[in-house]
Amino acid sequence: MRSPSARKILERPVRRLPTAAEAVQDFGPTYALNGFIGLVFATTGPLAIILAVGTRGGLTEAELASWIFGSFALSGVLTVLASWVYRQPLSFFWTIPGTVLVGPALGHLSWPEVVGAFLATGLLMLVLGLTGWVRRVMDLLPMPIVTAMVAAVFLRFGVDLMLALVDDPVVAVPMVLAFLVLSASVTLTRRVPPILGALVVGAVSVAVVGSYDPSGDATTWLVRPVLTTPELSAGAMVELVVPLAITVLVVQNGQGVAVLRQAGHEPPVNAVTIGCGAWSMMSAMVGAVSTCLTGPTNALLTASGQRSRQYTAALFCGLLAVVFGVFAPLFTGLMLAMPAAFISTLGGLAMLRALQSSFVAAFSGRFTLGALVTFLVTVSDIQLVNIGAAFWGLVAGYVVSRVMERHDFHAFSARV
Repeated sequence: MRSPSARKILERPVRRLPTAAEAVQDFGPTYALNGFIGLVFATTGPLAIILAVGTRGGLTEAELASWIFGSFALSGVLTVLASWVYRQPLSFFWTIPGTVLVGPALGHLSWPEVVGAFLATGLLMLVLGLTGWVRRVMDLLPMPIVTAMVAAVFLRFGVDLMLALVDDPVVAVPMVLAFLVLSASVTLTRRVPPILGALVVGAVSVAVVGSYDPSGDATTWLVRPVLTTPELSAGAMVELVVPLAITVLVVQNGQGVAVLRQAGHEPPVNAVTIGCGAWSMMSAMVGAVSTCLTGPTNALLTASGQRSRQYTAALFCGLLAVVFGVFAPLFTGLMLAMPAAFISTLGGLAMLRALQSSFVAAFSGRFTLGALVTFLVTVSDIQLVNIGAAFWGLVAGYVVSRVMERHDFHAFSARV
């Protein structure tokens, strides 16, 4: 029997669980389309980010496929369960800022050490969710300082996009033009997501110039998860665990909760944190970065339709994600056979709005000096005592802001 405190921590569903017949009745073309578009978003630009980080870090094709399996199939299961229990759209995938954070770490940490950090991050989030401390933790760091760190790690993708335009214009330029044309028209954007249009145009360009180069096992379609034994190292724990937990709890989950509340839902914050922690630990064993409640995907799932039926769009999206994850080797091989400029351009275009939002959030209000210091330290990619720049950026920005922007902290403390 659960204690009273446990009942308070884990939010109870406001409505009873829908039966299978009720879910089928609530489902319809609108929700199917929203769920499909949500998955398309995750399988285009965000997938390219995983591949860009993984290939740059020296991961094998099998390890990348296993990462994608964990990010899609396992997250899809959590999406179905959570959306079913709470009868609202609760779409879970993986943390994009966290994925980007892993890139520099792979330059001096082994893959088992990084996986150990994934596991420890999941355990930390699980404890924060079970104890109900997650709301307090989310209020410790001012958001401008956190988003300045995120902007710095995102910046690499914008730079890679510019380099791709120069290095391989035949592939990159048509992709950028397609993205801009589709983004310029609200009508076209609703019919064809700009990132999907860029992917299709890029694939056509690659086919025309003949730069498609398959090198993997084309007969391997079904995933064979690569179980990685985690290695718990102090350097990896300090460098990755705190930044990863912050990006999940403050940046990603905070955005996801805000999107759902704006759509009229009331997401269960503690239950979401517990789910992210438990699933992050499971996903870590197959080499996948931490699980989070997504903002963009949930925005797509709630874009239209009746609020009481939008949970079915999340159910459909989750089921499609499971299928995609099971066939991860097929999709991984297809993407890796593309030229480097294709992945760089797709990832850069997918990150443009996120990069813009990060800069606006970091430098448009309070804590701007602390945010600037955080950005400069993080983008410098310095390493001290074998700990990466993202951690030191947060530390430096927080300390400088505490000393130089005390009035902002007074206002922040009063609000919290």
